Amino acid sequence: MADIHIQRQHHLGLSGARKVAWQWAEQAESEFGMECTYEEGEDCDEVAFGRSGVSGTLRVTADHFELDARLGFLLGAFRERIESEIVKNLDELLAAKKPAARKKKT
Repeated sequence: MADIHIQRQHHLGLSGARKVAWQWAEQAESEFGMECTYEEGEDCDEVAFGRSGVSGTLRVTADHFELDARLGFLLGAFRERIESEIVKNLDELLAAKKPAARKKKT
């Protein structure tokens, strides 16, 4: 079995991070056929996801995301490709939520 572990820091707060996590879950369902369940907590949410050959969780806090996935035997051969796709998708969602750079007053 192959494991994937990804952690990303952010400055969105829990409310903003929840929005990103919901988008990620919707994307995982539509693009990869995952079944996702979202459970909100007081200071940490968890998205459980899975389909044949893969299962995992995405933990959401006020300052970071932490994804752990376990790939079955067949998908384990594609671990690097799968991990890079997850990283790309999560980074794109986070980049879209970054505040615009402030212009300096002259």
